[in-house]
Amino acid sequence: MAALLAGGTLAAGCGTASGAPPEGMLSLAPPSAPAPAAEAGDRAAASPPAAPRAPVRPLGKRGAWRVTTYFTAVESYYKGRPQAVRGCPKLHCTRGGTPLGSYPADFLKVIQTEGSGRITAGPRKGRYLNWSHSVGWWLDTATRDSGARPLRPWGSAAADKDVLTRGRRFVVADCGRQENGRPVPAKVCAAFRRASWTVTDLFRPGYGGQHHADVYIGEETGPGFRRYYTTLLGATLGAA
Repeated sequence: MAALLAGGTLAAGCGTASGAPPEGMLSLAPPSAPAPAAEAGDRAAASPPAAPRAPVRPLGKRGAWRVTTYFTAVESYYKGRPQAVRGCPKLHCTRGGTPLGSYPADFLKVIQTEGSGRITAGPRKGRYLNWSHSVGWWLDTATRDSGARPLRPWGSAAADKDVLTRGRRFVVADCGRQENGRPVPAKVCAAFRRASWTVTDLFRPGYGGQHHADVYIGEETGPGFRRYYTTLLGATLGAA
C-alpha cells in the first residue's frame, strides 16, 4: 500500500534467532534458512544484505509490532481493459488534466492502493505512473515518498511519528507470526531480517497507529513476489 497508509493482505512470522543475546539486546544473526534466490519472481528479496548484524537494542516492546508492506506495480503483469488517465505530465503539479495514456484497469487499481506503477509498453515505457489523493495522477522518473525522494527497495519505510520519527533506522529482529498463527516461511522471514529500513514517511494522523511500520519492498517481479507482500504480526524491531 502507499507509504502513508497501511498495506499488505497476508501475514507472516518467524522464530527468534538461536543463541542467548546479552540482557536487553537482540541477536540479528541470519536465520539458518538460505537467502532468497535472485530468480524470476524472487528478485525483490535478493536485495537485503546477507552479512550478519551485531546485537541491537529493541525498539518498544518485544513482539508488539505490526509490519505491513507496499510495492511498485509493473504494467506487464496486468491484462485488464485499457482505461485512459489524465493528470500531470511531470512532478510538482497538482490535479492536472493532461492525457497520460491508457493502461490496464487492474494496473491502475493497484497503483491507487500502492502509490506507483512502472509503465512497460508504449511511448511512456520506463516511466512511472504515480498516484496520491492530494495530487491525483502524474508521470515521473521514479516512485517517491511524500518528500519527493525516490524510494529504496528494502530500505524505505513509513511509521507513526509518535513511535518512529523520520530518519530513524531499524531492523526486523523477529518476524512474529501469520494472522492464522502459523510461522512465516523461512525464506520470507530471512529477507525481512536482512534488510535495514529508514523512516522517510510518516502516517497521516489516524492511519498508522502505534507500533506499526510500513516498509517498501520494491518493484513487482512476478508470481513469487507476492509471498513478500505480507504482514508481520507480533514482530520485534531493533534500532539499526
